[in-house]
Amino acid sequence: MPTKRHVSLFRNGRNQAIRIPKEFELEGKEAIIRKEGNKLIIEPVKKMDIIELLSTWEPMDEDFPDVDRQLLPPDEIDL
Repeated sequence: MPTKRHVSLFRNGRNQAIRIPKEFELEGKEAIIRKEGNKLIIEPVKKMDIIELLSTWEPMDEDFPDVDRQLLPPDEIDL
């Protein structure tokens, strides 16, 4: 797989665009683009699994409200 390839830039409305050759296609439907000096870096957005997502959350310091406080006691059921 080549590490670089000559491509053409074109206009898409008011945006400049580039057609990405097949061998450089990214997975998914979203990417992050950033500029480092005169280079553009394009990276696919990595989808987080639930464990990764939860690990980014700050712990909660507040207590959960007592949502059962105003409920009537449950009916007894004979099985």
